[in-house]
Amino acid sequence: MDSKTKRWCQLPILCFFLVSSVSLTGCIQRRLTVSSNPPGALVKVDDVEIGTTPVSTSFVYYGTRKIQLSKSGYETLTVLQPVRAPWYQWPGIDFFSEHFVPGKIYDDRLFNYNLQPSQVVPTEQLLERAEQLREEAHIPGSIEETLVEPLPSPVVPLPPLPNQPLPDSRSLPPDGRLPF
Repeated sequence: MDSKTKRWCQLPILCFFLVSSVSLTGCIQRRLTVSSNPPGALVKVDDVEIGTTPVSTSFVYYGTRKIQLSKSGYETLTVLQPVRAPWYQWPGIDFFSEHFVPGKIYDDRLFNYNLQPSQVVPTEQLLERAEQLREEAHIPGSIEETLVEPLPSPVVPLPPLPNQPLPDSRSLPPDGRLPF
């Protein structure tokens, strides 16, 4: 077999390896799932509304996420949730795991939060606390107690300067400064 024929026989093998290496390149799918007890809480991740629990969303970058859950009758919960990168996403290793590992890698993160029922404060207790804070801050509680300070005296404008035209650049002294 001559060298030309040998090259033509190697071409399909080379094409097969090229196509298979491109089709088998890796990919990482990152998913964040938030659930709550009780379910049905509105979820915001990094101040973007994503839905009601249980809810999932995809993400690109690892790091700390601000997750906020709110539901009627329950206290609003805000959490700064760290989402750490797995070992195969560390710098340097991530290039190979994303490009050369065959198939997909699924990185699913599940966060579950318990919501606390909101506490209803009786009106009398709320008014007592407001009065206590007003006394601590020494804020008058009624209009009669309000001290009225006199208005400041009006500002008298200065008399206008005489209308003098600005000197022409030809009449400036040699140092270039204005005479006043």
